[in-house]
Amino acid sequence: MRHLPTRTTRTSYRGVIGALLAGLLCAAGATAPAVADSPAPAPAPQAGNGLALTPPMGFNNWNSTHCRAEFNEAMVKGIADIFVEKGLKDAGYQYVNLDDCWAKPQRNADGKLEADPQRFPNGIKSVADYVHSKGLKIGIYTSAGTKTCDSVGLPGALGHEYSDAQQFADWGIDYLKYDNCNNQGVDAKQRYTTMRDALAATGRPIVYSICEWGENKPWEWAGEIGNLWRTTGDINDSWGSMLSIMKQNLPLAAAAGPGHWNDPDMLEVGNGGMTDTEYRTHFSMWSVMAAPLLIGSDLRKAGPETFEILSNHEVIAVDQDPLGKQGTVLSSTGGRWVVTKEMQDGSRVVALFNETGSAQRISTTAEAAGLPKATAYTMRDLWEHTTYNTAGSVSATVPAHGTVLLRIAADRKWAAHPPAVELGLNGSPLVEAGRTAALTTTVTDLGRTSATKVSAALTGPSGWQVKAASPTGSPALPTGRALTTRWQVTAPAGTATGTYDLTLTAQYRSPAGTRVRSTVPFRAHVVVAPPAGAGYLSDLPQLSAANGWGPVEKDTSNGESKAGDGNPLTIGGAVFAKGLGVHADSAVEFYTGEACSAVTAQVGVDDEKGTEGTVAFEVWADGTKVASTGVLTNAMPAQPLSADVSGAQVVRLVVTDGGDGVDSDHADWADLRITC
Repeated sequence: MRHLPTRTTRTSYRGVIGALLAGLLCAAGATAPAVADSPAPAPAPQAGNGLALTPPMGFNNWNSTHCRAEFNEAMVKGIADIFVEKGLKDAGYQYVNLDDCWAKPQRNADGKLEADPQRFPNGIKSVADYVHSKGLKIGIYTSAGTKTCDSVGLPGALGHEYSDAQQFADWGIDYLKYDNCNNQGVDAKQRYTTMRDALAATGRPIVYSICEWGENKPWEWAGEIGNLWRTTGDINDSWGSMLSIMKQNLPLAAAAGPGHWNDPDMLEVGNGGMTDTEYRTHFSMWSVMAAPLLIGSDLRKAGPETFEILSNHEVIAVDQDPLGKQGTVLSSTGGRWVVTKEMQDGSRVVALFNETGSAQRISTTAEAAGLPKATAYTMRDLWEHTTYNTAGSVSATVPAHGTVLLRIAADRKWAAHPPAVELGLNGSPLVEAGRTAALTTTVTDLGRTSATKVSAALTGPSGWQVKAASPTGSPALPTGRALTTRWQVTAPAGTATGTYDLTLTAQYRSPAGTRVRSTVPFRAHVVVAPPAGAGYLSDLPQLSAANGWGPVEKDTSNGESKAGDGNPLTIGGAVFAKGLGVHADSAVEFYTGEACSAVTAQVGVDDEKGTEGTVAFEVWADGTKVASTGVLTNAMPAQPLSADVSGAQVVRLVVTDGGDGVDSDHADWADLRITC
C-alpha cells in the first residue's frame, strides 16, 4: 500500500488501520464487504459522464487544514466568498471541495452518513446551497473502504456505494473524491467501478475523482471509470515532494485527455514551504501537465503573491486548453528540463524548468517543440506577459528551481514585436568573502530582427562591489550576436556564508523604437574553502539542499517533517554517529573549491521505517556522476560508497526513489567523509 513517509498525516494510518480492521474481521470469522448495496439490475457500465472536459479547478482543504478544527462550515463558505471577491471564479475555479473529517464517526440508524455537528452544524446540504448561490460547485470526500483515511476511522463507502451516492446527490454534491484506505483487499478496479455506477444511477452529474495513489496503475484502466485519477502518493509542501511527484506524472501523458486526467495531487501554492519561484514552477508544471488545479492553501490567510500566481489567466489557459493534451518531455539532461504542450490553436507551450540549485541555460527550438518551419515566430512569456519575435531559438537562463513558460506560434505578425534576447551568465557565482570573483554575462539576440542600443548592468547586495571590466553596451545586435561583459564581483570580508541575489538587467530597443527591459536573477553563494585534511562532510556548510520529506538532518535520520526530529542514523542495526539523514528525492550540494579528492560513506535505508523504503545513492562532481549504488532496500546492511571528486568545485549528493515512487524512502549518508 502506498503511503506518505511520515507517521503524523492521515495517509500514515492507511496500512495500520487496514491491517487492524482486516485482523479483526478475520478473528471474528467475518469476510470483508465486497458487494455493494446495489439495486438490481445495476446500470450498464459507461465510458464517461461527459464531465471535466478540461481539468477541474477549485479548492480542497486538506493541504492547509488536514483534520484540524479550522476545517468547518465557516471556512468552506469563506473560500466560496473569496472565489468571487478575488476573481478566482472568473479565472475558472469552480469547485469548493470538502476532504476527510466532515462526517460523524458512525452512520445513523438508517445507515446514512451525517455531518459532524461541530464542524457543520447546518448540515452539508446547507453548505452546498450556499456554495451554489455563489455560482460555484461543491465536492465531498469518502473512501473506497470500510473507513476513511483519518485515524478516527470515519465511515467509508465500501458496501454502501449506492446509498452514499444517492445521499451525495440529494445534498447537491457536484464532485466526489474517492480515496483508497481500509479497502480490505478488494480489487481496486471493482471498487471504483461500483462507485462509478452508483453515481450514474443518481442521475446527477458528479465529477468522479479516483484517489487510488497510483498503486494499480490507474492510468491504464481508469479512463472509462473516472474523470481523474491520482498517479502518486500525497504531495507535501516541499520542493522535493513536488519535484518527485512531477517526475512520476510526466511520463503518463498518453493517458490524459478531455474528461479523463492524470492527477498529481493538489496545489501547495501559498502554504509557505516553498519560495514564490518554486510555487510558480509548481503552478507552471501542473498547467503544462494538464493537471487538475485544486488550491490547497487557506485563501483567507493568503498574501498577494499567492493570488498573483493562482490567478495568472495566461498560465491557466495552458491548463484549460480544450485540446486536452498533457505536456511531454523533450529533454531533461542535468536537471535542465524542456517540456512542450500542443495547444488547440496550433501553438506550442514550452516550459524551460531548472531542477538544480543554480541558474542554468536551457534551450530548444521552435521546430523541436513541434512547430512548422517558419521565417520567425512570436514568443509570449506567460509570467512576464510580454511578447517577442524569435528566429527559432527558444532559450533562457532560468533561475534555480525556476521555470520560464513560453507560448510560441508560427505567426505572420511576428515583426510587430521586439526581438527576444537571452540573458546569460558564464562562470560559477561562487564567491569567497573578501576575494574577487570573475563573472561573464551575455546578452544574446534570439530575434529575427536586430536589438539596438543594447546595454547590460549587473547589481548585487548592498556593500558588494560589482565592476565592469569590459564594455557594457553595443549599438546593435543582429540575430545570434551577443554583448559579452566581464565583471569583477567582491563580497565584503566577513560576509556570512549563504545565498545572495545578483541581478542582470538588459535594456534595448526594437527596430520600431520600442524600449525593452529584461532582467534575470542569479544566486551568488558566499562560500568558505574546505579545511585541508580529512573530515566529516556533514560538518561543512551546505550550498543547497532539497529533500522529499522534511529537511535534511545533520547527524540524525530524516525523522518526520520537522527539523530536529530525527533518530540516530541506523542501517541494518548498525548505528552511526555522523552523517546526513535525507528522504528521496534528495540533493545536497557542498562547495569543495577544487581542493578535495575523495568522498566516502556508508549508505542505506534507515531502520526507522521498518521494512519500507527503496533508494539509490549518487555522487556528482561539477555536473558529472562519479559514483552510484544500485537500488538499496531496508533488508540490506550499510553499503560502502566512494567517489573520486578531484578538482571539483561542487560536490552533489543525490538520493533517488529507486524507481518505484516515493514511499517511506528514508536514506542515510552515514560516516560521510571528505578528503581535501
